[in-house]
Amino acid sequence: MPIFEYKCSDCDHEFEELVFDRDECPPCPKCQSEKTGKLMSAVRSRIGGASAPQSGGSDSDSGTSFSSSSPCSGCSGGDCSSCG
Repeated sequence: MPIFEYKCSDCDHEFEELVFDRDECPPCPKCQSEKTGKLMSAVRSRIGGASAPQSGGSDSDSGTSFSSSSPCSGCSGGDCSSCG
């Protein structure tokens, strides 16, 4: 299901919302303002299954940067499954 990240122009609150219409911008859950906009989200994908060989001995992608709005911005591994 499509979950998008949004930011309110009035109060700068960032939030995620399940939205079925890609063009719809939901109101801010904090201040109820209609002045919200969609943020660009980082996407990570892996080709192959769990048994696919990894090169370099590390599960992290080199050169991948996460925006400060990403929930993984505090992670050193960049993999949300390692967060607790």
